[in-house]
Amino acid sequence: MRAFMDRDFLLHTATARTLYHDYAADCPIMDYHNHLNPREIYQRRRYENLTQLWLEADHYKWRVMRVCGVPEYYVTGNAPEYEKFEKFASVLPRLIGSPVYHWAHLELQRYFGISTPLTAATAREIWDKTSAMLRGEGFDAVSLLHKANVKILCTTDDPADTLEWHLKLKEDKEVPFRTLPSFRPDRFLHIDQSAWSAAVAQLGARYGAITDWDSLCAALTKSLDFFCEVGCRVTDHGFIRFRYGTGDPAVVVEKAMKGEALSESEIATYQGALLRFLAGEYHRRDLTMQLHLGPIRNNSPRLVSAFGADAGGDSVGLPTDPFQLSAFLGDLDGTDTLPKTILYNLNPADSAMLSTMAVNFAADGAKVQYGAAWWLLDHVRGISEQIDQLMETGLLSGSVGMLTDSRAFTSFARHEYFRRILCNKLGTLVEEGQYPCDIPTLGEMVRDICHRNAVNYFRF
Repeated sequence: MRAFMDRDFLLHTATARTLYHDYAADCPIMDYHNHLNPREIYQRRRYENLTQLWLEADHYKWRVMRVCGVPEYYVTGNAPEYEKFEKFASVLPRLIGSPVYHWAHLELQRYFGISTPLTAATAREIWDKTSAMLRGEGFDAVSLLHKANVKILCTTDDPADTLEWHLKLKEDKEVPFRTLPSFRPDRFLHIDQSAWSAAVAQLGARYGAITDWDSLCAALTKSLDFFCEVGCRVTDHGFIRFRYGTGDPAVVVEKAMKGEALSESEIATYQGALLRFLAGEYHRRDLTMQLHLGPIRNNSPRLVSAFGADAGGDSVGLPTDPFQLSAFLGDLDGTDTLPKTILYNLNPADSAMLSTMAVNFAADGAKVQYGAAWWLLDHVRGISEQIDQLMETGLLSGSVGMLTDSRAFTSFARHEYFRRILCNKLGTLVEEGQYPCDIPTLGEMVRDICHRNAVNYFRF
């Protein structure tokens, strides 16, 4: 029987262990998509305990607590901090096979040197030990990221954002990594949602009044210019439903500004036009476009009413229409305005479609990529299947690797999780005779996927 989450956790062959320990483990982290707060980084936020560090904003942990029957009072409510942690500790042993179980223990090991399993019986001891360590040196937000060997962070930022904290971080020479903004124009893409009008007003207040399609594009252009001045290399777009159409967007914007209802066709026309416009601007600036496809958000009205968005009430949605996605990428390709693009799916049914779709636009190598297992798929099976899909229908060796997509400062153990699964996958191929035991070649491939491909692809 193997020891619990030991040095060779998830590494089932000698080849896998060599690849991980000799090549993957020490690779620096280029986290090109996360939701960390740049203000907390600049201010070197200190966390008094694991509730603040783990449970304050992590919807993964909230979901498992709810499904285990923990009352909302202890999840996002006003319960005392230790009681919240104790509730989480009490349900953790029930989460066999869950990535949350693995992540929590990897974080205890890597950041606090604690290998004891977290349970209701060990909760107080672990709480006291970690709280004492968090009060000491080396556990503020910057130190935690440095401890994880993070070199690049790309946060998620609205086009109307002043990027105040990014500007401060840019001038802070004592931070040993770079924190870069990512351009996320979701509120402007989803013209059918209530947030669109407020987003337009906020952007207009910053970059000039927006009264029509042309002035909207002009304001977004100014915002992009500003983002690039601050160091932006990546953009991001989230879609519940990917709509793509052609036609005149000016008429649609005019109707929306009057508060008139829009048809499905008009929504598709607007989104298609804005996507083409933005993609052209990204191409001109050599920015990468990320498309996150397939969630259904905020399913529980009760959670939304009590907490708001991002409460952990999201699930897998519909598959993405491959004809519309192909039309979008094809239109950009035909006009030589296709930027580097990463395609992510939340619905597993999209995996083969996105992987093969990416290869259709591979004239410049891995210009369009099938992205890392994302959100509800970043578990052992989901990561393994994403790697399999890249090996079988794409190019694993050209992949830009893993990201955290997280709001927690210790979540960078997820890179280790991915690296172990990757090395185990490659090691198994060698042990089964499907690939020669060429450790130097495989080792360099591992370093490319874990680190170097991202540096080159995003031009960090």
